[in-house]
Amino acid sequence: MKIAAIIQARMGSTRLSGKVMKELKGKTVLSHVIERVRQSKLIEDIIIATTIHERDNIIEMEAINCGSKVYRGSEDDVLSRYYFAAKENNVDTIIRITSDCPLIDPNVIDKIIKYYLNGSYDLVTNAGSDLTQRTYPRGLDTEIFSFEMLENAFLNGKENYHREHVTPFIYEYSNKILYFKNDMDYSKYRWTLDTEDDFELISEIYNRLYKGIHNFYLPDIIELFKEEPTLFTINAHIEQKKIK
Repeated sequence: MKIAAIIQARMGSTRLSGKVMKELKGKTVLSHVIERVRQSKLIEDIIIATTIHERDNIIEMEAINCGSKVYRGSEDDVLSRYYFAAKENNVDTIIRITSDCPLIDPNVIDKIIKYYLNGSYDLVTNAGSDLTQRTYPRGLDTEIFSFEMLENAFLNGKENYHREHVTPFIYEYSNKILYFKNDMDYSKYRWTLDTEDDFELISEIYNRLYKGIHNFYLPDIIELFKEEPTLFTINAHIEQKKIK
């Protein structure tokens, strides 16, 4: 059984164009995401799913430079992009991650993978459509599901939002969704990259904790916020985009 992370990435973000190629401490956001995901002990392959647009050539080149595989497909139909990326690479279990999460935690990813493998769920997530179930900071979002579930969504998801966001069809039509929860509720923290204020916060975290290697994770960042509580205010006002 092949377990692979499929990371969606494109230059055409509506709120912060080109965000995955912005630099943090001399490396791109995308390269940091790949490095952190590669630290997972259970993920066997990393595939960057980008679009066929010429502006995304730079993402393909960066992904290859980082040693990742690349699949290029539809910009708007992200569900099809995931489906064909998984099919082309013979992936059995998909770890869905977005490229705007340069603080993604491989230890959290592995905990969720283990829970998925030891259970009988259609999807296990620490994010998901039910925001009342969230306990992890936004930016550590991980969803795990089988190729069969992805194929079912691909074949039957008809609404625009089914195609644009990959997993809404699964959430709507499955009764075997598991929301993986942390012991402490850290859902108030926003560590994803969607605006300039988000980038300012993430840059401050990297300036303090990144010394050339990725050896800082959820507990370390939480400790930093306890020491410097004003960090929280940098992007606390940002509202997450809603699925239409």
